[in-house]
Amino acid sequence: MSNMKFIIGLFCCLFTLSQVSAQTCDWPEWQSFKQQYISREGRVIDPSDGKNITTSEGQSYGLFFALVANDRDQFNQLLEWTENNLSAGDLSARLPGWLWGKRADGSWGILDTNSASDADLWIAYSLLEAGRIWHSRGYQLKGTLLLQRIAREEVADIPGLGHMLLPGKVGFANADSWRLNPSYQPPQLLSRLSQVQSVWAEVGKSNQRLLLEAAPLGIAPDWVMWRKDKGWQPDEKDGTNGDYDAIRVYLWIGMMASELPERTALIAHYQPMAKLTERAGFPPESVDSLTGQANGTGPVGFSAALLPFLTDPALSTQRERVLNNLPGADAYYNSVLTLFGLGWDRQYYRFNQQGELQASWEKGSCQNIK
Repeated sequence: MSNMKFIIGLFCCLFTLSQVSAQTCDWPEWQSFKQQYISREGRVIDPSDGKNITTSEGQSYGLFFALVANDRDQFNQLLEWTENNLSAGDLSARLPGWLWGKRADGSWGILDTNSASDADLWIAYSLLEAGRIWHSRGYQLKGTLLLQRIAREEVADIPGLGHMLLPGKVGFANADSWRLNPSYQPPQLLSRLSQVQSVWAEVGKSNQRLLLEAAPLGIAPDWVMWRKDKGWQPDEKDGTNGDYDAIRVYLWIGMMASELPERTALIAHYQPMAKLTERAGFPPESVDSLTGQANGTGPVGFSAALLPFLTDPALSTQRERVLNNLPGADAYYNSVLTLFGLGWDRQYYRFNQQGELQASWEKGSCQNIK
């Protein structure tokens, strides 16, 4: 009997220690994001325009952050809401509609059925990595089937360029021109996805060309056109400006594994953005990608997005700005960029050379968290 009491007591002690460890390893900004932006049902709410919309982008980022935080309950809630409300109950059968909100008749539902391929890519990636890290065949299968659908419906073989991810299923390809977004395909995600389907290695090669060639001055544009027999051209709708989309280009390449020669080439190519930031003391809100003309003061989320990209002294300056101005409950996009940039800066996660997620909690301790 005394041995049984000892065993029970030891179990309780270990359970308590594990709880303390989990609390110590907690991710404060993730907890704040959940409280401020995620409903009980698992819907990520963007209140910036007062309409409380939800985008597939928001759901996809939420899934990734939940995986980084080892928050499996929240991951499942986000996944269930996404599948049921954006994909008619089956992610393998229908790409998520990118915009959900309140309709004119007062009902709630999908407002635009077109897809957003960057969100689709992050969802597939998070499912595949959740399957690998959490040892779940269900996540693995769902991610694989979604990835195959993305390849069928959102990847085009563009003459003179090669296989490339289009920004969505509809509206980005014409007979002789294709509209592309440089921030839509993070290189590390393409590396990981290429382990599942070979076409993504081809997309990765085309994407490296896009990142280097479509930004001749080392300043990323929000959008760019590829024209048959002419190559890269300014975007017809948004011109040559780079701001709220383009800021993610620096974020993604900064988070690539440091050993990769592709990262070395990209970091060197985009140093003009680093110099603009260091000179002004903050990132510009917008920069013309063909003239280098910078305008405005970028919000705090821009500073967070540049943390993986910069080196000192600019890095320390932007880190201080972020820590002193953490986004509140009315800044969805700034909060997302902060979770990505500050989370990486604090070493909550990394990507290895194969694009696999390396979360700090996988090591069983908090020693890698600043």
